[in-house]
Amino acid sequence: MLGSLFIIQTLNGIQFGVMLFLLAAGLTLVFGIMNFVNMMHGALYMTGAYVAATLYNKTGLFVMSLLLVVPITVAIGAVLERFVFKHLYDRDHLDQVLCTYGFILIFNEMARSFWGPSPYFMGMPDALSDTYEVLGVGYPVYRLVIVAAGLLAAIGAYVLIHQTRFGMLIRAGASDRAMVAGLGVNINLLNTMIFGLGAGLAGLAGALAAPILSVEPGMGETVLILTVVVIVIGGIGSVRGAFYAALIVGLVDTIGRSMLPFVFESFLSSSLAGAAGPAVASMIIYLLMALVLAFRPNGLFPVRGR
Repeated sequence: MLGSLFIIQTLNGIQFGVMLFLLAAGLTLVFGIMNFVNMMHGALYMTGAYVAATLYNKTGLFVMSLLLVVPITVAIGAVLERFVFKHLYDRDHLDQVLCTYGFILIFNEMARSFWGPSPYFMGMPDALSDTYEVLGVGYPVYRLVIVAAGLLAAIGAYVLIHQTRFGMLIRAGASDRAMVAGLGVNINLLNTMIFGLGAGLAGLAGALAAPILSVEPGMGETVLILTVVVIVIGGIGSVRGAFYAALIVGLVDTIGRSMLPFVFESFLSSSLAGAAGPAVASMIIYLLMALVLAFRPNGLFPVRGR
């Protein structure tokens, strides 16, 4: 039984890690390359979840609902960057935090006004509600779809950043924005595109999470903390680092929460082990982050050349 539980929780950890990567990839592009502290990244994740749930509940078209979320959140992110955030690039990080935090409150209140304070649920097609046998255990098909979608997004991000002219400009901008602008590149348009890309990834993560979570105002804040932990562990500005760190955090958090109570039961009472296990597990990733900061201040997989 413990073997089956370990396999299921390992798969859950991979699925959670992939979700974190979608969020962390967008945030590390904005923070690591544009040096902009975007606290409302979680609000874009929440927006993606609400939009996907609404589209699916209105139309019944699941795939279309997920796909439409990406251009919608890209547009929202690009508009905000173009008309608000670009005026903060030369300001102190505290100003950026305060401004983007204000947008968190605005988005939460807008969500509460449109959809109400109660959780909003999104169903899924019957074909994705079944289970599929993996390593001898039944596992939800939809969670496997999330893993596949996240891996496709990771491959797409790698190709975009390392195999295209746009990616070359992103990497050059990360090293020396002034030089890139001096060579005639429209750095303002590049920033808008990077911000929009980050918003699109956050929206996609929210859309994929909507069928397995309750969509509600404020759902982006809690996951934003874990996203920042992923970026710190992986290395600021490193999409490759975000991918590996997201898997590490997802696996450590998920397996820790489920398996530590069994470990503690070997020397504690069942009730005490049940309470101590999740509590200790929730601290493990932060201890891991502290160790990384102590011995690898630039993260486990920093951007080369920095």
